[in-house]
Formats: sequence, structure tokens, C-alpha cells
Amino acid sequence: MSEQFTMKIVWLLLLMVFFDGFFSNGDSTNVSTRPDTVSVGAILSLNSIVGRVAKVAIDAAVADVNSDPSVLAGTEMRVNTQNSNYSGFLGIVEALRFMEKDTVAIIGPQNAVIAHVISHIANELQTPLLSFSVTDPTLSSLQFPYFVRTTQNDLFQMTAIAEIVDYYGWREVIAIYVDDDNGRNGITALGDMLATKRCKISYKAPLVLEPTRSNITDLLVKVSLTESRIIVIHVYPGSGPDVLSVARYLGMMETGFVWIATNWLSTVIDTDSPLPQSEMDDMQGVLTLRMYTPETEPKRKFVSRWSNLTSGQNKIGLNAYGLYAYDTVWLLAHALNAFFDQGGTISFSNDSRLTQLGSGELNLHSLSVFDGGNLLLRNIFQVNMTGITGPFNYTPQRDLIHPAFEILNVIGTGIKKIGYWSNYSGLSAKPPETFYTKPPNRTSSDQILSAVFWPGDTTQKPRGWVFPNNGRHLRIAVPNRASFREFVSYVEGTDMFTGFCIDVFTAALNLLPYAVPYKFFHDGDGKTNPSITEIVHKIQTGEYDAVVGDIAIITNRTRMVDFTQPYVESGLVVVAPVRTTLNSSPWAFLRPFNKMMWGVTAAFFLVVGIVVWILEHRLNDDFRGPPRKQFVTILWFSFSTWFFAHRENTVSTLGRLVLIIWLFVVLIINSSYTASLTSILTVQKLSSSIKGIETLINSKDPIGYQQGSFAGSYLIEELHIDESRLVPLVMPEDYVRALRVGPHKKGGVAAVIDERAYMELFLSSRCDFSIVGQEFTKTGWGFAFARDSPLSVDMSTALLKLSENGDLQKIHDKWLLRSPCTLQGAKLEVDRLELKSFWGLFVLCGGACLVAVLIYFIMMCYQFTKHYTDRLSSSGSSTSRRLQTFLTFADEKEEVVKSRSKRGQMENMSNRSASEDEYMNGSKRRHIEHSCSSKSLENDCNV
Repeated sequence: MSEQFTMKIVWLLLLMVFFDGFFSNGDSTNVSTRPDTVSVGAILSLNSIVGRVAKVAIDAAVADVNSDPSVLAGTEMRVNTQNSNYSGFLGIVEALRFMEKDTVAIIGPQNAVIAHVISHIANELQTPLLSFSVTDPTLSSLQFPYFVRTTQNDLFQMTAIAEIVDYYGWREVIAIYVDDDNGRNGITALGDMLATKRCKISYKAPLVLEPTRSNITDLLVKVSLTESRIIVIHVYPGSGPDVLSVARYLGMMETGFVWIATNWLSTVIDTDSPLPQSEMDDMQGVLTLRMYTPETEPKRKFVSRWSNLTSGQNKIGLNAYGLYAYDTVWLLAHALNAFFDQGGTISFSNDSRLTQLGSGELNLHSLSVFDGGNLLLRNIFQVNMTGITGPFNYTPQRDLIHPAFEILNVIGTGIKKIGYWSNYSGLSAKPPETFYTKPPNRTSSDQILSAVFWPGDTTQKPRGWVFPNNGRHLRIAVPNRASFREFVSYVEGTDMFTGFCIDVFTAALNLLPYAVPYKFFHDGDGKTNPSITEIVHKIQTGEYDAVVGDIAIITNRTRMVDFTQPYVESGLVVVAPVRTTLNSSPWAFLRPFNKMMWGVTAAFFLVVGIVVWILEHRLNDDFRGPPRKQFVTILWFSFSTWFFAHRENTVSTLGRLVLIIWLFVVLIINSSYTASLTSILTVQKLSSSIKGIETLINSKDPIGYQQGSFAGSYLIEELHIDESRLVPLVMPEDYVRALRVGPHKKGGVAAVIDERAYMELFLSSRCDFSIVGQEFTKTGWGFAFARDSPLSVDMSTALLKLSENGDLQKIHDKWLLRSPCTLQGAKLEVDRLELKSFWGLFVLCGGACLVAVLIYFIMMCYQFTKHYTDRLSSSGSSTSRRLQTFLTFADEKEEVVKSRSKRGQMENMSNRSASEDEYMNGSKRRHIEHSCSSKSLENDCNV
């Protein structure tokens, strides 16, 4: 028994040794694999305000992690900090030194330039980089898998700025930025976000990495000469205040300017507050952003500890980067804990590609690959914790959840919070977390910011642009026309223009609240009409800034430029020769009404006649007789009411009511017909073989159009008229000559197609031509400006004011009002009267007829029931019998029915009396018989 027990113990020990070896080489959890210490590197610029704050926050976080046994279960985290001093070279050197010391992760770097370089090393050696301050959007790409951003991405900050610009209605901004990876990539993201709002960066002003005051001055002088006054400044905290100081010295912090600083300015204010009053004066009215962190209990406790943490140093404030640096340490600690729980070990191996290079002087062979780097990286992105910055975990795009910013306004000695921006709810006056439980809502009414004190100590929103202060005038092209010079006329030998369009432009310009330096340039030789489309295209090429004149707003031009509000309504019309004649047609008496009006009127004559016959048939002998006579009576009565000559009297109340209403309708129709016929027979008529554009399309006749106008291309491209049929004409005299020659002779045309504004002026003194048919396009005239020019919007407002106060009409009357043929009808025919002018009368009459017939039918049914129901019920008549009786009743005269009814009642009373007497005698006789039988008094009864 003891021998068997001994063998069992031996086998059990062998199994324990086997499985211990198996699990120690497998992936299962083994607490014994946790090291006593874990080494982490940190690359900071300790001479910067971000680096100084981050160093304190990281040291505090490491102490808190090591004092909490629930985090790393006894493993001590050690952070070795190196100072890169904002040098890319030193940053690379420090990173390589960390790779030699079995470092599992690096906190930092602090600068985007260094991050771009070190990320390649981290990819090779599989060492995660956790940066709390690099916001460069391009580092989120798949190119840098081991770069972990533990702060907000600049993509969201630039989205917030774009939405602020759009909120205030601005369209162009100037970008001042440090010309390095961080600055360039941030401004590129800003340009992309502005484009989604139909805004843009009009001027980019790059700044050297360590600028002198002279560098800044040269840059801002160039900025001051540009048009936009919305300036976004994306620099580092060290150089940003100097830029604002020089801007104030150059007068660029006065009324009209808008400065929007990225979060570098809030970092300066939070870290070095209170700033000297001279520095605060340089920042007055500036908007800036700050990464938003909700007010939680852990954050309040850490803020209250901050003064103790920095007691041994110069006074330094806590900024948002310090909060994210503290959470970065905790993020790494939680990831390492999960790493160890999953059996991860701290082990390194040589990089085969570095070994092939040999040892050399650089000792590259000493760099090692972190074997557990990939597992640690996965755990970092899977951490879900709540830090002092709020909920801390990652989206699938490797950005922190709920990106949000505070929007601040520098006022007096401090800052005022005017709102928030979040990727979830956009701009708002409430903290972002209040919206996370609600569906996202981006409606304009919910995008709200508080009032802002802008530079110059004003609350009025700046316009956002001015004319460039570089001595350059606005270059405005004016077509040098050969014809219709009432609209635009160039004064030879000068730079002056006159005409309707010029007066409208200068009047609108005088209504603007600012001066516009401009200079006119004529385009064209004055002998032919220039192509307006080609002149407009020169705005695109930069030759002109605007075009003023008779510029029709058409589709292909709107693709090139922005137009103002139309100040003239116009469209293409057809002008043809006309003959003046009297309307002597034998059927002219039918012309006052159109076909529908004639048809409805005739129908109502018949309907009213039938209704009156129905209402009068049982009462009035005039409406009785043989069917033929009654039919003739209906027709005669109906149409005689046209002349009020009906001789039949109406005796029923309903008939008289219908007739009164119908006679009123007839009176109105008769008066309208008489007036229209008189006009047709006495007013002169303009006649032409051309009835409109349809006639020209279907014919083969030549067509004239104004040279340089869009009419030619429209007829070819839209109406598909053969180009060989089109004849370009220049002067109004050319129009007259071509129209009089006619389409059958060389040089003649059947009609001229041109814009209504020109043709109204042309026809004002030429009465033998007229517009035929309808206007077949709808366009207008406006002034053309470059794309996104703010002047086009202000000029549109000014043109509307001109129209509202009557000045536009006065200018029109001054240049374009003519007397001889101005009142000549534009149409060739007098409009016929249509049914829509009388439908109310017909509805009234039809309603009266319907009500009268309905009342009459109810009364007749009542009479029929009263006089015939008993008789039909007693005889058991069928339905057809009842219907035949009802029709007979309806055809009988009412007096006959009443007389027969009265006779019937008397006969019934007589029959009822006889029946009662007979009944009484019979009853008495039966009584006597019964009495005799009961007493057996037969003899007595017989007696």
C-alpha cells in the first residue's frame, strides 16, 4: 500500500513540472510574469510652458499610479524624462537612447515635427508613442500605427473655427501659421473644413519657426494689404503673443478686424495668468479655443492639488495639456495592467535589418524590438476609463470620443466664455454633455453663441473685409456698345461712361456704407457690339474685377462669376412688321367671348329655361300644352331673356327667384359683351403673319438677332435653329432695314429676336413694328463680380433699396421713357373675355337653380304623399304603377289635383256616413235575434 502511494506522489510531481513548463511558455495568465518595474520614457521640451506643466502632471500621475495597488498589482512604473528643447535632432537622439534601455512606451514627443520622425522609429521597434500635445491631423493616418494621440485632434479644432466663421456669415479668412508640419497640416485641415461651408482661405501667411519682431512685422504688413479682415492665427505659445503685439502696433487690432487664435492662446492665459496688462491689451477682442474637459469631481480634486504640486517652482498655472498629460499616464498604466493579465512579458529582440548594418560607430545593433509592443498597443486602444478630462476611450478612427472646445473671448483682464463647440451638437451656449443624451440637432436656430466684444471694443459684428489698402482700384469693364447707347455709352477720349446702367451702378454704389475705389475700362471698339460672355470671362482670368452694363444673367455666365440682384427684368421676344387695320371680319361679333365662354353661356340659357319650366309647369298655363309647344316655350323663354323680351309670366315664388338671379347674370354678360364688341369693331388691329417663336421655328425664313447678344447661341443650342438662318444685326437702323426688306430678299429677315429691354426702346419710336407672341425666356440684367466677392452681396442690397425708394424708376424714366409709341399694344389682338372672369356669377345662378329644384321636388313629394298614398296602398299598386302615378301627378295642373282631392274627400265623407248607418242597423238586428234565441220566445220574435 505504501509503495503504490509513493508512485502516485511521483507521478503527480512529474505532471506538475510538465504543466508548469507548458503554461509558462503559453499565453495563459501567470502572475509571476509581472516585473517589479516597468520602464517608460518621456520626451518633453522643459523650457516651454506646455512642457513645464506636463512634467509636473506626469510626475503626479506616476506617483498616483504607483500608490494604487489595484492598477499594476505591485509593479512600479518608472518614467525617465528627457528634454528635447524643441529640437528635432535632440528628439531623435533621445528616442534612440530610450530604445536601448528596454523602454516599453514613450510619452511624447511634444512637437509634431519630432513626432513625424520618431513615429518611423516606433513603427520599426514596435514601441508605442503616447503624445498628449501633438494635434497634427496627419499623424492619425495608417502610416503611423504606433503613434497614439492622447489629446484632441486638430481636425476638430479647425472644424470648430470653420463653423464659427460660417456662423457669423464670413466667407474668406487669412491664415497665419508656423511653417512646420504642425502649422501646415493644421491650416490644410482648416481649408478643407471651410470648403464644406463654402468658405475659403484667401491668403496664407507662413511664419518661420522662431520669428523675430522684424519677421512678424514684414508678414503682417502683407496681411494688412489684403481684402479679408478675418485672421486665423495658428502658432506656438512662445511666438503667438509677439504676433498680437506687432499687430496692435500696426493698427490691426482696431475696429473691423477679427482675430481667431487656436488653443495656443488659451494655453498661455491659463499657464501664465495673470498676464501683464500690456500683454492683455494686445489680445483685446480676440477669440480663442480651449479643449473642453467637463467639470467632474476627479478634475476638481486635481486642480485643488495643483498649487501644492508646483509649490517649489515659479508660479505656473494648469492648462488643458497638463490634464491630458496626467490622463496619458493612467491610460498607459491601465493598458499595461491588461497586458500583464493577458500573459504579456517584457522582452526585447534584435532587429535583423539593423544587425545587417553592422555595429559601426552608431551602435545601431543595440536597438531592440519590443516583442509585446503590438499587444500593448491593442490594449491601449481598448482602455475604457474615466480620467480627469472625462470619459477616456477611442473611436474606430483612433480619436478620443466626444471632441469638444470652449470658445473664449479676451476681455479686459481675463476671458469670457461665449459658447461651446462639439462634434456632436455644433455651436451651443450649453456644455456639450447636456446634448449627448438627445438626438443630434444641427439646425441653425440651435447654433447659438453669446455676444462678443470685438477688437476696437465694439459689439457690432465686423463686416469681415475691406478693399485692399494697396493703392489698387477695382477694375471694372464696361461694354463699348455701338447700338442702344441709352443703356451704356462711352465718351470718346475719356474714361467716362454714361447711360442707364451706369447711373444705376453709381446710385447703388452711393448707398454702400463704405467707399469703393474703382476705375472703368471700356471693352470693345464702339463699332460693333462686343460679346458680353467674353467680357464676363475676363473676370475669371483676373483681367477685371467686375463688369457693369447691360449684362443678362444666363446659365453659362453664372458658372463664371457672381451676379447681383437683377435691376432690369428682361427676356427674349420676337419683333415683326405689323399692319394697322380695322377688324372687319364677318364673324367679328363672336370675338368678345372665347369658345368656353360661349359654350357655358349657351348651356346656362338652356338650364335656366328647363328649371323655370319645371317650377312653372303645374301652376302656369304659359308653360303647359302639347310636348312640342312646351319644348318651343323652353327655347323661346331661355334665349329671349338675353334681350329681356320674354313674354311668359312667372307665378311661382321659386321661379321668380331663379329668374331674378338669372336676369342679373344676363345683365352683366350683356354689358361685357357690348363693351368688348365695341372695342373690337372700333379699335385698330395690328396684324402679322408671324404669331410668335413657334412660327419662326416651323418656317425656313431668316431671323435677325443683335450682334454680341446671347440670343444667337440660345437659338442655335436651345431651339436648334440652323445657324445659316441667323442674321447678326448691329444698329437699330439695321433692324428697320432688314424687317422692311422681308425674308424673301437678300439681307432681309422675317423677324428680329432680342431682349425685351432693347425692343421696348426700339419700338418706342417705330410704330410699324411690334412684339408678337409671348416672351419666351425669363432673364434679368445684373452686375457681374468675381466669385465669392462680398461686394456682390452688398450691391444687391443697394439695388433693392433703389427699387424700394423709387430711384430706380426715376433713372429708367430719365433714359428710357419715350412718348410716340409707348402706349402701343404689345400684343396683336385684343384679349377675349374668358370664363374665369364670370365663373362666380355662373356658380351663383347654378346654385340657385339647384336649390329651387330641390325645394320644389320636396314639396311635390309631400303633395303626392298627401293625396295618393291611401289610394295606392288600398289598391296594392306595384312600384311601376306608383312611378306612373307620380309622373301623371307631376304633369297635372296643381288646381286640378287640388279639386280632385277635395271631391274625393267629400265622397269619402259621404261613404263613411252611409257605412256607419248600415253598421248601426245591422248591429241592432243582431242584438234582437240573439235575445229571442236565448229566451226561446220564437213566436214573440217572429212578431
